[in-house]
Amino acid sequence: MATLLRKIGLIRLHNRDTEDPKHPHHHRGGGGQQSASLRLGKGAKSGGHKPPPQPQQQPGGAGDASPGPGKGRRAAEPAPQPAAGAAGAAGAAGSGGPRERAAGARAGPGPAAAAAAASGGSLVPAARQQHCTQVRSRRLMKELQDIARLSDRFISVELVDESLFDWNVKLHQVDKDSVLWQDMKETNTEFILLNLTFPDNFPFSPPFMRVLSPRLENGYVLDGGAICMELLTPRGWSSAYTVEAVMRQFAASLVKGQGRICRKAGKSKKSFSRKEAEATFKSLVKTHEKYGWVTPPVSDG
Repeated sequence: MATLLRKIGLIRLHNRDTEDPKHPHHHRGGGGQQSASLRLGKGAKSGGHKPPPQPQQQPGGAGDASPGPGKGRRAAEPAPQPAAGAAGAAGAAGSGGPRERAAGARAGPGPAAAAAAASGGSLVPAARQQHCTQVRSRRLMKELQDIARLSDRFISVELVDESLFDWNVKLHQVDKDSVLWQDMKETNTEFILLNLTFPDNFPFSPPFMRVLSPRLENGYVLDGGAICMELLTPRGWSSAYTVEAVMRQFAASLVKGQGRICRKAGKSKKSFSRKEAEATFKSLVKTHEKYGWVTPPVSDG
């Protein structure tokens, strides 16, 4: 009996040393523990105890039906890739774990967002430019139709190189009691020729207007054929002004300013230049913005 108890004690010590702590083969207590120890004792005499092999778990494999803690869906599926463009970057930053958000932040904006930033959002200005062109074209077509219907043939229009935005306007009439009208008769001048160019944002900005021929003196006509009129400046302009109204105001300014046709030898044949007219107009606008414009009385027209 003493010999049997010693064998049982040795078997228990052997089982405790060789037992896998993750996969225990028995529970403490009960009669089944002693019978299992006896059977293991016999096996130990014949060749020692060999625990049964445990199945190997493949991480992320098909047989891993219940992933352990910390595995989640990312172990079985690839991490979501950030989409191209700003929308993709925002989506990657807002979804997924910390690693995905950090990767999305390091990746920066996609090629679409970079292209839009490089072009300065060219789609919006292009649409705006197209809208301005349509507004300008419709307004100028209406202006041409109204001028063609004038009964007094006050002015006539010719398009420069068939451009709707570049006009040569002939002023056929001024006040017949004026010295300018007398000069026109004496020099056989049938009209005063002016050039009007219309900016992209017309009628919300004024046209640039200058005298081409004949060469005039006084009458608020300056070097290069520039015209000193407040309504031709951005501050004095209104989109309600028509070309006909502007030309009538110019004809009145010529008479009021004692405009004359230049008859001096040599100087009368020198033509006005656009470059000189633009420089003169910029200078006079700057001067009047500093010192103000003189508004004539209503009785003076």
